Amino acid sequence: MERHDAATVLVVSGDIDMVTAPDFEKHLRSALRDRPRTLVVDLGGVEFLGSAGLTALVAARQEAGTHTRLRVVAPSSATARPLQLTGLDQEIPVFATREDALSG
Repeated sequence: MERHDAATVLVVSGDIDMVTAPDFEKHLRSALRDRPRTLVVDLGGVEFLGSAGLTALVAARQEAGTHTRLRVVAPSSATARPLQLTGLDQEIPVFATREDALSG
């Protein structure tokens, strides 16, 4: 995790599938525990985003509530496409770059 002013950035890499999603969810919960103003989940290093990863993002969105703005960086079709197909990009703002997510 990285800190940028009032934002926390969680950088993720590899595959997020049913095997790795529990660790992903644990890191999301840990990042939200401090109630940052903004949590940016940077999926720039993710090569596969499966349904278990999407479920973890939904849970994080619910846990963030109104006290934390959740944002996702999804620069590749491997991450952006699942978010679009499920409509999750309508619930969680999705950005092409970390800089856009931090400033947007």
